[in-house]
Amino acid sequence: MQVTIINIGDELLIGQVVNTNASTMSRLLTAAGMDVLKTMVVGDERQAIWNAVDEAMRESDAVLVTGGLGPTKDDITKKLLCEYFGSELVESPMALDNVKRIFESRGYELTPVNRAQALVPKCCEVLNNDLGTAPCMWFPGKTVLVSLPGVPFEMEWLMRNRVIPKLQETFHTDIIVTKNILVQGIGESFLSDLIEPWELSLPEHIKLAYLPVAGLTKLRLTVHGNYDPAILKGLYDLAGKYIVGEDCETLDELVHTTLIKRGLTLATAESCTGGNIARLLTAQAGASAYFKGGIVAYSNEVKESVLGVKHSTLAAHGAVSEATVREMAEGVRQRLGTDLAIATTGIAGPDGGTKEKPVGTVWIAVANANGTEAKLLQFGANRRQQNIDRSTNQAFAMLIRMICQKH
Repeated sequence: MQVTIINIGDELLIGQVVNTNASTMSRLLTAAGMDVLKTMVVGDERQAIWNAVDEAMRESDAVLVTGGLGPTKDDITKKLLCEYFGSELVESPMALDNVKRIFESRGYELTPVNRAQALVPKCCEVLNNDLGTAPCMWFPGKTVLVSLPGVPFEMEWLMRNRVIPKLQETFHTDIIVTKNILVQGIGESFLSDLIEPWELSLPEHIKLAYLPVAGLTKLRLTVHGNYDPAILKGLYDLAGKYIVGEDCETLDELVHTTLIKRGLTLATAESCTGGNIARLLTAQAGASAYFKGGIVAYSNEVKESVLGVKHSTLAAHGAVSEATVREMAEGVRQRLGTDLAIATTGIAGPDGGTKEKPVGTVWIAVANANGTEAKLLQFGANRRQQNIDRSTNQAFAMLIRMICQKH
């Protein structure tokens, strides 16, 4: 079964809003055994939407459209689909009850403009949107079209609870299994050379993709049919020392799940990463179970007064040094009373480097009750955000290895 995704909105087309809907929908569809043929982004322009829908309807088994279902004049998707399918707009009792329920729960009076949210093409079936007023509309036929609201949390809820179950009932879908393996400490090209014998031995129904991000390579196996975990043995035999985890999209997700599973607590002391490590961890629901707090110690004064870094250490070695990063990690762990701590200090760039310590020089330390491990990184680049992201992923990988005693 092949699916085309069309995301509508000027804000997506011009980059004002990041189009997370496409990635979320693709991930959910793939996990449900459906192949995503393509994704398209079009603006709030009638002919562009019509052309995209017409093309997708000719090529796909199902077309999923998001956006353009609001009460304002630029929301034209509903009227366009009504015309495309040769139908007329009628008021849906189900959609109207839903709109009334939501407005009453928020203490608002239902206006004629918002009542119009309940108007839908007569030829469609309404899939109730429990989280919002914009209806989800199912257009049956040889090629099914589903129109969903563009609000990400509404769209995802509808995909999980309404759209995918109905697609699975309507079409025969194959079993597709995806498996993520997070690899850190070796470049993508070197990793490819290292695991080539294993990759060449993979059967035809298993596809391997390399997905590099800052300081990390994610290997993704896509399996059409039954998945046998034994297939990974050859990979671990060749590259086991570089593998830090499985079944997570990112290293911060891996840290999150590992700390919760093991009941450990964490604190952070960040200089060059500027709170990026803490930001990624606290973005995940449930982080309060393990994350006690973080200190952004950008100045030497804060490193001394808050973290307890010795003045003599800073005078002798400087802020960007092994001695300083060790004392930062040990200091924040002791002060916040945690099992583990991460510390970073370095020169993120694009300036501030010296001959001895060029831009991209970073020290990272992780600490627990048994000791502290520190590592020097030389990124050799003056791209500030890239250096921050690489440092963050390196810190997460060092923490995982300390917890799991991987060396």
